[in-house]
Amino acid sequence: MKMRYSKEFKEQAIKLSDEIGVNPACAQLGLVYATLADWRKSYNRERILKQKTSEDDPPTEREKKLMKENAELREANNILKDAFRFFVNDRKQ
Repeated sequence: MKMRYSKEFKEQAIKLSDEIGVNPACAQLGLVYATLADWRKSYNRERILKQKTSEDDPPTEREKKLMKENAELREANNILKDAFRFFVNDRKQ
């Protein structure tokens, strides 16, 4: 079963990892390295996107369409990862 973390927890985990490093933060918070690394990537992408959109003109229709498609593909990828983990764990039992 996939754990759900609040946005605040993720932000604090990212801040902690900035201060002490990703591996120590994972150990302290009981997180898997890949989880925190993914949160950091997403956070950095969002921050860069916000900076660009605040500085530039509003996104064009094409950019909006591509951002929506990107979000859908990211979600589909996460679903596939969860299914893969389920089947791998099922085979181990």
